[in-house]
Amino acid sequence: MKEKLPKDIRVDHRLICEMIEPDLKVLDLGCGDGELLSLLIKHKGCRGTGIEINEHAIYKCVAKGLTVSHADINSGLSDYSDGRFDYVILNESLQEVLNIKATILEALRVGKKVVVGVPNFCHFSARLQLFFNGRVPVTEGLPYQWYDTPNLRFFSIKDFRFFCKENNISIEKFTAVGRGIEIKFLRNLFAHIGIFLLTKH
Repeated sequence: MKEKLPKDIRVDHRLICEMIEPDLKVLDLGCGDGELLSLLIKHKGCRGTGIEINEHAIYKCVAKGLTVSHADINSGLSDYSDGRFDYVILNESLQEVLNIKATILEALRVGKKVVVGVPNFCHFSARLQLFFNGRVPVTEGLPYQWYDTPNLRFFSIKDFRFFCKENNISIEKFTAVGRGIEIKFLRNLFAHIGIFLLTKH
């Protein structure tokens, strides 16, 4: 029996869960400790699996009873057939991907829909730090120093919208998160994370 989503979950996880229809097949790329995947299985009745490269995170997934493959999403999804999943999720992992275009197109090949959560590197606090301090910003959405960041790409919500337009990718739904709440206005300025539901026809 499916349960209601707990009130204390991360806002981005709640919004992603709300985007995904129940009882469908989900692949979570870069699933981390499996928190989101576990929510989708338990509260949405989804049949889910994950891909993760960090062994320590995989142990946490296994402890939750999740099915997770130890692999690098940069290597592609060639083992999966077209349309195998109803949803593919890339939540806050895209900025660590070597080839963003190839990865998203592959996700759209194996999934009928793709949910992407991207950090917004043009949040106003980052802009202010760069302007006044003249140094690479460290913020809630950018918690790393320039020399130890796992991020390979630095882009904004607006940049990602342009990327989708240039590659004929449809944005079916869009929302954003900042300081633990859903942001509905001036998202490229005030949101730390943008969440997109994508399709390609």
